[in-house]
Amino acid sequence: MKVAVDTGGTFTDFVWREEGALKIFKISSTPRDPALAILKGLEELEFETLIHGTTVATNAFLERKGEEFVLLTTAGFEDIIFIGRQTRPKLYDLFVEKPKHFITPENVFGVKERIGVRGEIIRALEEEEIKRVIREIKNRGLKSVALSFLHSYINPIHEKMLKESLEKELKAEVSASFEILPEFREYERTSTTAINSYLVPVIRRYLETLKDKFPQKQIFIQQSNGGFIDLKEAQKYAIHTILSGPAGGVYGALIFGKSLGFEKLITFDMGGTSTDVCLIDGGLPFTKEYLLDSFPVGIPVIDIHTVGAGGGSIAYVDAGGVLKVGPQSAGADPGPACYGRGFLPTVTDANLVLGRILPERFYGGKLHLDKERSLKAISEIAQRIGLSPFETALGIIKIANTHMARAISKVSVERGFDPREFVLFTYGGSGGLHACALARDLGIPKILVPKFAGAFSAFGLYFANLIKDFSQTVLIRLEEKAKLRDYLSELKDKALRYLLKKGENIEDYEVEIFADLRYLGQGYELTVPFGEDLKRAFEEEHAKFYGYVLYNHPLEVVTLRLRIRKGTPFAGFQVEERTPSFSHFEGKIYTDKGFQDIKIINWEVLKEGESLKGPALIIEDFTTLYLEEDFYLKVLKNKTLLLERIES
Repeated sequence: MKVAVDTGGTFTDFVWREEGALKIFKISSTPRDPALAILKGLEELEFETLIHGTTVATNAFLERKGEEFVLLTTAGFEDIIFIGRQTRPKLYDLFVEKPKHFITPENVFGVKERIGVRGEIIRALEEEEIKRVIREIKNRGLKSVALSFLHSYINPIHEKMLKESLEKELKAEVSASFEILPEFREYERTSTTAINSYLVPVIRRYLETLKDKFPQKQIFIQQSNGGFIDLKEAQKYAIHTILSGPAGGVYGALIFGKSLGFEKLITFDMGGTSTDVCLIDGGLPFTKEYLLDSFPVGIPVIDIHTVGAGGGSIAYVDAGGVLKVGPQSAGADPGPACYGRGFLPTVTDANLVLGRILPERFYGGKLHLDKERSLKAISEIAQRIGLSPFETALGIIKIANTHMARAISKVSVERGFDPREFVLFTYGGSGGLHACALARDLGIPKILVPKFAGAFSAFGLYFANLIKDFSQTVLIRLEEKAKLRDYLSELKDKALRYLLKKGENIEDYEVEIFADLRYLGQGYELTVPFGEDLKRAFEEEHAKFYGYVLYNHPLEVVTLRLRIRKGTPFAGFQVEERTPSFSHFEGKIYTDKGFQDIKIINWEVLKEGESLKGPALIIEDFTTLYLEEDFYLKVLKNKTLLLERIES
């Protein structure tokens, strides 16, 4: 049996298949030691394969809890990691603060060597220099080392020599840039490699806990590109796990949406700690310019935008008397005020006070929510701004919605996409409570909500396959066809060797090839699928992004990219049918119009083909959908809900 586990900031979700149907459950996360929740959840399950989405690496970096390491770079270029790029995060903020760095200057060593821009050796790496470097690292007592030499992407001989010596003499964990990111732009390559070194010891210790507990099981880790890798590879390439959990949800939305005939989706994943949004236009969107707390990560990751607005986002009144929400979160511990462990008013407390969450039905009735505690926590804020607790709760929801609408606009409107042409694919434990308001504000005509929305990222993990990306910077003219073929052949050979080493059947894999192109002289490039007419593909992409084409200007191929993907077709699924604890009843919620009657319906009793007009609350063990009065829903297969707005 295969089990998928997604660790979130508030809950840890489990998905597996039993008697042909997918089964789902959640337990509270254990942020201080994420493995504890996983081990507890797996106690009762007999499984052979575990696929895991984790935020351990991301959280370790954001909290600066990685391992101290040494960065070795070409002598004279020791400050690259600190100088970065000239762009400012906030152009007009004179007091902008740089994020805390993850390495100190004392741990950056220059190495006497030099490779030229064409790969020629300008200054050879001498044996005495290698011995000197090893002595210095030994004196520092550090075991994690990052290597990033100038132009090593085109000739890695010096990095290979030093890596071999460090592993042999010091038994060091070495991250070499020619393996992590064999591409040009030394700052991005150095940053990516250094982050990997910083995180490798953390992710290794975490994964060894799982391996020690389940030594006979197959364990795979979700990557940021939507596929998974085995445990050994994840321990070596920690950088590939930075968007591990959220990537599972986006991949799940892609295959789930396609199975229902929807290929243009905006994913909206609202959990307890944050909200992740992503735009899907027929396929997974990737970016090579991801920033992890302002530091560049050059590997291909699914283009997900995160905003600090979740169910646990804390509401407060600032020094100027203005009501604000987030980005600070109450997380799983102490959690929202209604959990009874703290007294922080959150978005979840606001939804509870407004009647959108039923305390006796939350988490399948297994987790008691204290509504009076939520009301008291929000009342304290209400007194400071001169509103009633219910008006304040409504204000908290509207502010959170504004944050999330801005995030959706960032991945759609700001990139030239019209959100009205897309379907809002909603999941996460809190997503269904806010989907109608967001769709209305952004003009999105339809909303899709899967029945198991509260554990949907784990669903995506369950159906994920092995994906591996390869890349190589080439910097040649487009018309240099022979060189292009040679470089492409080398990249294919590299992928082939990888599969053979893994013992995989080559016939089981699909191959996708892409090229980064730019007009000669441009500073940045665009990625297009590799085909017969690269020029035309690039011009179409350039016109889309920049609004013009230079028809007679020469083109440069900057980087070639190859992705291998295990081509197991999506065979569909069936969701577990649960015995409903109730059918429906009447309740009350608070809206802009005051208190209103509302239908409260158990998700389990809905039948395929059935239609329903709002307002209504659709209750499931791990999520609630608030169907607002200007929307109606239709029940699709597997009790998936399709919402559409009623035109006035």
